[in-house]
Amino acid sequence: MDEKLEAVFWNVQQRNPGEVEFIQSVKEVLASIGPVLAKYPKFAEQKIIERICEPERQIIFRVPWQDDRGEVQINRGYRVQFNSALGPYKGGLRFHPSVNLSIIKFLGFEQTFKNALTGMPIGGGKGGSDFDPKGRSDDEVMRFCQSFMTELSRHLGEYTDVPAGDIGVGKREIGYLFGQYKRISNRYESGVLTGKGLSFGGALVRTEATGYGLGYFVREMLAARGESFEGKTCVVSGAGNVAIYAIEKVEQLGGRVVACSDSCGVIIDEQGIDLPTLKQIKEVDRAPIEKYTEIRKKSQYQRGGNLWNIKCDVALPCATQNELTGRDASTLIRNGCQVVAEGANMPTTPEGIKRFIDAGVAYAPGKAANAGGVATSALEMQQNASRDAWSFEFTDRKLAQIMKDIHDRCLETADEFGVPGNYALGANIEGFMRVAEAMQSLGLI
Repeated sequence: MDEKLEAVFWNVQQRNPGEVEFIQSVKEVLASIGPVLAKYPKFAEQKIIERICEPERQIIFRVPWQDDRGEVQINRGYRVQFNSALGPYKGGLRFHPSVNLSIIKFLGFEQTFKNALTGMPIGGGKGGSDFDPKGRSDDEVMRFCQSFMTELSRHLGEYTDVPAGDIGVGKREIGYLFGQYKRISNRYESGVLTGKGLSFGGALVRTEATGYGLGYFVREMLAARGESFEGKTCVVSGAGNVAIYAIEKVEQLGGRVVACSDSCGVIIDEQGIDLPTLKQIKEVDRAPIEKYTEIRKKSQYQRGGNLWNIKCDVALPCATQNELTGRDASTLIRNGCQVVAEGANMPTTPEGIKRFIDAGVAYAPGKAANAGGVATSALEMQQNASRDAWSFEFTDRKLAQIMKDIHDRCLETADEFGVPGNYALGANIEGFMRVAEAMQSLGLI
């Protein structure tokens, strides 16, 4: 890391004690942008880096609600509005017991650069709560969402902050959140939330967008190596929205996904994951992935298994942060893995990233490879603003082009700064440059 950036990083550590995930995400970016400071010293003089590492606003609030037994429950809500130099804050809401300020800040920091890479006029933010929707009735989820939005609503607006969904927040939750916002504001402001249902302003492809975008990005990675998905064996961690639609797109593009996972274990299906079965289990039944073996008799289930031990050409981590370790990376490399692209946010540890890059594996960070979700959210905002509705095919073509553009910009930037083929540095530098130049233009704000 550049000496000037080491001082900045030390300061970030002192100001944010105990926020492990946030500090990890900052270190990854700062370790990449030394060449930028050498070329553009004004960024250091104007303290652009220090300002980027400090959120513009951090909101923490109490969320009281009543369960079906009449018992009062208390959760904590968050919204970190990280950077609005490029546009209104944009980023999802995560409902999961693991949510804390460090995780929301790391996600908001990553989101700032991810959104910049899309080339669309959106800033970075993130929010959520330690509420767990699993096992809760629809009425309980509705009451929680209404209480959450009662506080959050005063900080939102289509020109201020536009949340979307994330882990634990799907169309059901977005519907309840939007309904409460409409009740409080007395406005049908479709553009204040994205990921909405099609019946009230949602966009086609939004459900599939992150997974589809990941597939399109990997297609470009393979094409840059003179290859394609045809004949490639893939593994995908997770069995949620991102993983399911990544599997769908990989299969459409000619690849074969032989394994996926959830928090309990791993499914291996050498014939290829059967998507209708997986969707029924996870989207309809909301059951553990183990149920897959009851329907696909030739598949195997490994309780507590490690997905990364399975031989593959392409690995797509789509579950959660720091799920793919240095040891896992070494295993994938030994087994001949050629491409790793992140569908989740920061799922690979720093040691894992280093091992992939040192071994010549094509590695793409989440801020580039999984940007399809937020890009399609921005397309949903466009449709809402124009009172328009686009076809699935039209939106899908736009998504594919956006992902190709992100891929190409990452490679071009990596070439420009002397690290050809390094998607991680290319993404970090390109995203940083877009935000830094906008901040410089806007003055000291």
